[in-house]
Amino acid sequence: MNCYCKYCGHKAPSIHSLTGSLCLRHPSGPNKGKHALYEGSEKNEYTCKFCGKTYPLILSLTSSLCSRHPDGSNKGKHEPTS
Repeated sequence: MNCYCKYCGHKAPSIHSLTGSLCLRHPSGPNKGKHALYEGSEKNEYTCKFCGKTYPLILSLTSSLCSRHPDGSNKGKHEPTS
């Protein structure tokens, strides 16, 4: 089972190893918080919960700016649905 960060798409072999390290795309700023577990299952494509755009990898989804982000257009990254 792989575990993924919902902020940056980082893949780790366990929840413990994922949540124990700092995240470059944490909402508080780079390395100002730890990775957070994406609680959905592994899929063929991932959908942003704000705008509905789909990407083949959670890593590519979370690296792109979202035009419908709650903080304003392109002021935050896409976030995956569960």
